[in-house]
Amino acid sequence: MIKRSFLALVVLVFCQSTFAQNLLPMNAADKWVDSVYNSLSPDERIAQLMVVRLSGYDFKKHQPVYFDSTVDALIKQYNIGGVCAFQGNPDSIVAIINNMQRIAKTPVMTCIDAEWGVGMRLFDSVESLPHQMMLGAMQDGRIVYQYGKLVGEQCKRIGITVNYAPVVDINNNPNNPVINDRSFGEDKYKVALYGVQYMRGIQKVGVMACAKHFPGHGDVTVDSHLDLPVINKSMAQLEGLELYPFRQVFNAGIGSVMIAHLYIPAIDSTPNTATSLSKNNVTGLMRDQLGYNGLTFTDALEMQGVKKFFPNGEAAVKSLIAGNDMLCLPEDVGVAITKIKQAIDSNRLSWDDIELHCKKVLMAKYSYGLAKWQPIDTNHISSDLNKGIPEMKKIVAENAITLLRKTDNNFFPLAKKKHTSVAYIGIGIDSDNVFSKKDTRYIQSRRILF
Repeated sequence: MIKRSFLALVVLVFCQSTFAQNLLPMNAADKWVDSVYNSLSPDERIAQLMVVRLSGYDFKKHQPVYFDSTVDALIKQYNIGGVCAFQGNPDSIVAIINNMQRIAKTPVMTCIDAEWGVGMRLFDSVESLPHQMMLGAMQDGRIVYQYGKLVGEQCKRIGITVNYAPVVDINNNPNNPVINDRSFGEDKYKVALYGVQYMRGIQKVGVMACAKHFPGHGDVTVDSHLDLPVINKSMAQLEGLELYPFRQVFNAGIGSVMIAHLYIPAIDSTPNTATSLSKNNVTGLMRDQLGYNGLTFTDALEMQGVKKFFPNGEAAVKSLIAGNDMLCLPEDVGVAITKIKQAIDSNRLSWDDIELHCKKVLMAKYSYGLAKWQPIDTNHISSDLNKGIPEMKKIVAENAITLLRKTDNNFFPLAKKKHTSVAYIGIGIDSDNVFSKKDTRYIQSRRILF
């Protein structure tokens, strides 16, 4: 009798649990994802994995350039999955996004590199925030969380779904030409802690964060935009340093990760195979060993780190074979789709692979509000984006000041005109800048400019 009662209780609890799960929003998400997926043609399912360039910068004319007509054509022809804004005016970007979403059969995922705020890209109208290295000089991670929230609110204001930030690469090579001040520093614990805080701030306001560049782009001397960097480290060395921040942000629930173009023989010794194209790296290391199953983006496939060795759509094919979900900036969407279908025909890929990746992309779109997309308010965009920036810059500056030696309790803060043995060193300038000029109001300092 006791056993039967217990069994009945278990069945009742299971039924109640199942009924409760059926009432959860996730069930609505599954239904939306399945409905949208079933409405897509085979080519459209592949195209949902593509992120194309929305805007850029004309360095000859010194002005932003917009690819809205090209993007509109790609949306109508292929139903592409995402776009990435690189430069532009906020009002123009918002107008383009509003129109793009209106004409899209499937809501478009909008992305941006806004590591130090949208001013990093929309610099003609929005002030930038301090770079991550300056944040790393602070001792209070709570400020980084507030910083992340502010950046997330900026992204949300202009309709951005994914911010390709934070950088959780460790700045462990002084000759690195591409990471340096984009990193929180050389301390893996601080990089991990501040990466998690930044991520939590962004995602708190409903924008997906993206950790980059897995498995760690800090210890290189070559820019992957120009060639394929090589990292000759053992797995033990990678585990002890580069991978540590990624483990922490993965465990903390970051929505996505960007895969770097690096050649690391300890992970995959196949000649000229970047980590972004390596199944050993994406599936073996990241998915299976580290247990991360969130959304993945490749770094831009137009970069020479992969394009040099795998041109004409082959990089897109190898990226999917590796286990990536979204392909950033493929050379040509039509060519990439054709090459991917050829890979399916030759059993290098399968339609089951495409379904898995496409449904993950659609689930991310649902989770970050694109299933119920509303037009972006076009009023006061620039002023809204600049709100809170002066206050945040002040807080960061106050907390990032590093005092190398304190001789007594009266040494700092500096009293007006009290100290005379102070040297001001200005690097890369040949005349007094704002800080130097204000400096003279408080202290008499010797100036060294070079």
